[in-house]
Amino acid sequence: MSRPSQPKLTTSDHNGVSVIQSQAHASSSSSLPAAVAGLQQVPQLVPANPSAGGGKALPPSKMKKPPADKDSEEYRQRRERNNLAVKKSRMRSKQKAMDTQQRVNELKEENERLEAKIKLLSKELSVLKDLFLEHAHNLADNVQPPAGDNSGF
Repeated sequence: MSRPSQPKLTTSDHNGVSVIQSQAHASSSSSLPAAVAGLQQVPQLVPANPSAGGGKALPPSKMKKPPADKDSEEYRQRRERNNLAVKKSRMRSKQKAMDTQQRVNELKEENERLEAKIKLLSKELSVLKDLFLEHAHNLADNVQPPAGDNSGF
């Protein structure tokens, strides 16, 4: 079953969006159910310029302002505010890097202390194991019956 091609009307609204509308042929709409024929007439919105970024509105900070005269008071104030903001941002960045380096140094010191404690506890464990094994060996020697005594039979 092949569908007959439908002519499309394209119009452009004031926002730069193209509206594509399909027109159903009278002969094809009579053979289709009313719900399907109604669906064919729904307009589709397509951006007029596909490279325009999907038709999204730009935030006010991204909108182009008319260039200010470099000698104007407004331009000088904006530059001064921007310079202060940049200086403040760089100071925060440096402070954050210094805080991070200080934390790294603290963690390294803590790691060294913990490794030294592990070594000390490992040595202590080894000494205690040796003492335990020596004591267990002495107990085993004292519990064994004498080798020459067969009185149990």
